[in-house]
Amino acid sequence: MDWSHYRFRTSWTLTAPPDLVYAALEQAEDYPRWWPQVREVNRVDDTSGIVRIRSLLPYDLTFTAREVRRDQAAGILEIAMSGDLDGWARWTLTQSGSGTLADYDQEVDVTKPLLRRLAVLGRPFFRANHALMMRAGRRGLTAHLQTG
Repeated sequence: MDWSHYRFRTSWTLTAPPDLVYAALEQAEDYPRWWPQVREVNRVDDTSGIVRIRSLLPYDLTFTAREVRRDQAAGILEIAMSGDLDGWARWTLTQSGSGTLADYDQEVDVTKPLLRRLAVLGRPFFRANHALMMRAGRRGLTAHLQTG
């Protein structure tokens, strides 16, 4: 088993309709306004940017996010990631009653040397850290959609 390889799946049930959720999620440079753990998103060009995240544990992860798929009709936003995280992440949005089910899938290899050295012992903490980040993201997006 590669202890530095992770697969995550998170589902958010949101009261806003899919078109509003999609509009918020496609504006990655605005994430730091509503998602506390997304510290910076700096656009490089029309389809990529540098992202810095930090959750509860005292380390930053920085990676380049490159748009792979942007399909509003299908409700899909997907990026490729390279840097401290190598892999991909995808939002899939579907109608759920009058709201939205937002599924977030991510598959990455952690390449940051310190985190690789701590991979075995740190794995449960890294997974918990990710779960906390995702919970905060759902809360932030919910509030953002209500005020926007």
